[in-house]
Order: sequence, then C-alpha cells, then structure tokens
Amino acid sequence: METSPSEQADQDRPRPVKVWDLPTRLFHWSLVVLVTVSFVSGNIGGNMMTYHMRSGYGILVLLLFRFAWGFAGGYQSRFGAFVRGPGTVIRYAVKFLKSDSKPHLGHNPLGGWSILAILSALMVQAGTGLFANDDIFTEGPLYPLVSKDFSDWLTDIHLLNRYILIGLVAIHLFAVFYHLFVKHENLIKPMITGIKQWNGPAEATTGSLWLAAVFAVLAGGAVFFLVGWAG
Repeated sequence: METSPSEQADQDRPRPVKVWDLPTRLFHWSLVVLVTVSFVSGNIGGNMMTYHMRSGYGILVLLLFRFAWGFAGGYQSRFGAFVRGPGTVIRYAVKFLKSDSKPHLGHNPLGGWSILAILSALMVQAGTGLFANDDIFTEGPLYPLVSKDFSDWLTDIHLLNRYILIGLVAIHLFAVFYHLFVKHENLIKPMITGIKQWNGPAEATTGSLWLAAVFAVLAGGAVFFLVGWAG
C-alpha cells in the first residue's frame, strides 16, 4: 500500500522526541556551575580555595555518577550510543564542514569523543587536586599519603591540565554555536528541556530516576568517605 502525500508529509514533519533524560541534564548544568566556581576560585586563591576544594569534590561526585550513568542511563546518555570508532569519526569529520553532514539525535561521532575528552580531563583535574598543594596553606585531602615531591609533580599536572580543559571547553562551545548559527541545529534547548524536534528514526529511553538517585548517593558517599578517611 502506497503512502499518500499527506501521510508522507506527516511522517516527515518534525516531532518532539525525548532525547536527554533528567539525570543527564542535571549532571550537565551542575557540572557547568561547579567548573565555573572551581576555575574562578582557583584563580582568586586565598580564602576562596575552600570553595575551590569543595567544588572539586562536587565535580568528582558528578564524574563518578556520569561514569555509572553512561552504562545504565537513558539510551542517548550511554557511552555505547555516542562513542564511535576512529573510522566513523574520521568520515564524519570530513563531512562536518559540508552541507551534507546529517544531524544526530544525540551526540554526533565528533561530539561523543569531545565529551569523553572533557570528562577525562576533568577526572585528571579532580584526581590530581586531591594530592596537590600550593606551598602556602592549602593541601588536598590525600596530600599526607604521598611525598612532597610527588605532590609537587601532581600539582604541576593540575596546573597544566587546566589549560587543556580551557581548550576543550572552548572547542565544545565553538561546536555548539557552529551548529546553532551555521547548521541551524539548536543543541542547547534539548539539554534544558530534554526534548528535540526530530523527523527520523528515534531510539531514546529515559532511564530510571530511582537508579540515578542510587548512583548519586553512592558517588557522594564514596567521595565523602575518601575525603573524610584521609582527613
């Protein structure tokens, strides 16, 4: 049975699709806030280092949560949904600047690796911060577990890695606004509402909020135990 023009038009008309689940959106915007606080407080120094350390703990909690959610969250939030092999990434990169590159419901192949790079850099930043020192009065909670020389080495990595983070975030923002103004694809709104207008096949699940709450509590408890035990 052939599809009538009106039926085909209905199929081609964009429809709202649930793409980002609530835990993923809360993670994203909480991370934006905490990274901003961490960057500002770290550059100010002094008494603001208390907030720098607390925001670092919060970032570590979020990263632990995201790692777990990347395997059990909504479909588009899972690593398996957006991490692609080198061949796929290269082919997409070649088409990215051309008009024939196709939109993706979730992260595109380049965006997927960008997310992994940012998460990895943040883990390095949070992990080294636990052992770092500023040679004045601020020391990470795990500083007593290592030698001063090793702490200084990790501190150097912590300071250097912030520039890598700045670069990765700048690339991420460029890509977001490139999609918005050149590709006419709004990636910001779906990360706020969770909904994306889509006219193709859609595989999207929301994930369990109860499971997300369990992961969040476990991640928070792990960091609290780590910091408290070291202290």
